[in-house]
Amino acid sequence: MKIVVIGSTGVIGNAVAKALAGRHEVIGVHRKSDPALDLEQPATVDALFARVRDIDAIVSCAGNAVFKPLADLEDKDYEYCLNSKLLGQARVIRQALKHLRDGGSVTVTSGVLAQHPMAGAAAISMVNCGLEGFTRGAALEAPRGIRVNVVSPGWVTETLVALKMDPSHGMPAAEVARAYVAAVEGTQTGQTISPAKV
Repeated sequence: MKIVVIGSTGVIGNAVAKALAGRHEVIGVHRKSDPALDLEQPATVDALFARVRDIDAIVSCAGNAVFKPLADLEDKDYEYCLNSKLLGQARVIRQALKHLRDGGSVTVTSGVLAQHPMAGAAAISMVNCGLEGFTRGAALEAPRGIRVNVVSPGWVTETLVALKMDPSHGMPAAEVARAYVAAVEGTQTGQTISPAKV
């Protein structure tokens, strides 16, 4: 299969690209690649599908959100979260449904804060829940046998180490990547997939 991985230089995206590369043709894209893709710039999503043809699957491991106490969140913070993580990945799904090959798949990324919120993460929980709901709805209307799923990773070990936090309750990115491989190579659709259950 020809698979595009968005956010292929990130911790999860890099692990996903490596996990898929052994069996598939993988094209990694990010803000500085050619073609470049930035979820906050709608034109770059459209341009990707115009330039890269005959895609079987697309995986998005990108999208940013703001971690900030509820009392400190401003409209601009919500707008940033919505435009990047929610609307950016929703745009990927919408365009993928037009351009993927028959029987293809699109997988996006939410996060554990949708199911297990914590203080300071209200905006992140909001967009994660919204993305999971959108994915379920989009899967019902996906044409030509295209499958739509979302992976909801928990804390990633490498990220916790980079943040100088206790990594003991994290999962290595290579293990998280198995959930994305399962989404791409499996048969499920409209599902929120937890790496802990793969």
